[in-house]
Amino acid sequence: MQLQEQNRIKLKQQLEDNGFEHAINYLMETSRQGVRCAKAGETDYTKLGRSRVGGDPDLPPQFAWPLTTAGTPMTFLVQLNMCDVAKHDDNALLPKTGMLSFFLGIDEPAYNIEHRVIWFDETEVLSAVRREPPSKTALEDTYVGYDLEARSSLEPPSYAYIDNEQIESNNVTLDDYDDLLYEIRDVEDDDIIQLFGYPIGQHDDSEYEAALMLLTGEEYEYNEDKALEKIAAHFGGDKTKAKQEVADMQMLLELETDDDVGFCWWDAGVLHFFIRKEDLVAGRFDRTYCSLYSS
Repeated sequence: MQLQEQNRIKLKQQLEDNGFEHAINYLMETSRQGVRCAKAGETDYTKLGRSRVGGDPDLPPQFAWPLTTAGTPMTFLVQLNMCDVAKHDDNALLPKTGMLSFFLGIDEPAYNIEHRVIWFDETEVLSAVRREPPSKTALEDTYVGYDLEARSSLEPPSYAYIDNEQIESNNVTLDDYDDLLYEIRDVEDDDIIQLFGYPIGQHDDSEYEAALMLLTGEEYEYNEDKALEKIAAHFGGDKTKAKQEVADMQMLLELETDDDVGFCWWDAGVLHFFIRKEDLVAGRFDRTYCSLYSS
C-alpha cells in the first residue's frame, strides 16, 4: 500500500538526514504505515469502552465469554476503541467505530493458536460493562489492565525482511539501519502494541504461514515455495493470485511481552494476529490467524 504524501516527505527527509540516500527508492516502496499503542497508565475502569491491554474487558452484558474447544474461558488480551485507534490508521483499513477485542487460548504450540477476535458495534460498546472471567482462564494467570494511547507510525522493513544489499553502503552498516529504525518508528518505552507493519521474527515467512492456514487449513512446513504451491492450488493453480494473497496479508496486531501488564510470551517473545486484507475490509474478524514468536 502506497505511503501517504506527508509520510513520503517525512521518510525521505529522515533518510537523507541519516546518510541513506542510496536506499530512498527501496525504503519508499517497502515501508508500511502502522499504528502503535503505548501504555498510558493503569486503568481504573471508571471510563468503560476505552482502549485497554490486560485486566478485565468491557463486554455487552449478554455476550458469552469466549471459550476454548476444551470449554476453558479464554484469556482477555486487548480491547481497541476504534473511534480512537482508526483515526491513526493511514491505511484506512480498520473499522471506524465500535471496539475490537482479542482473547487467547493456551499459547502452545507457537502456531495456529486458539483465539477469538471480536468486533462490537457502537450500540454494543455503549451497553458494555466490566466483566470478570467466569473462572480461571486458559493462561491461568491474572494481568494488570493499562489504558492505551494510539498514534500513527512509519514501519520500514525489520531485520528479517530487509534486502541487505539495498541497505548497506560504504558509509552505513546494518547497525546504522537499526538506529534509523528506532528514529523512523518513533519507538517509545511504553509501546506494547503494533498494528500493521512488519512482524518481529527471525524469518520473513510469517505471512506465508498465516495465508496457508487461513486459505487451506494446512500447517506451514517452513518452505515458502511449497506453501505457495498449496495456496495456488486453492485458487485453481493461479500462482499470481497466491503471491498476491501473501503480499496482502495484514498483521492485525502484535502484542509484546510486558512486565507491567504481566504478559510473557515464552522467552519474552511477541504474539501475532494476522488477517487477509479482503477479510479485514469486510469485517470478517472470525477469519484470523494467531502465532507466537520467541527467540
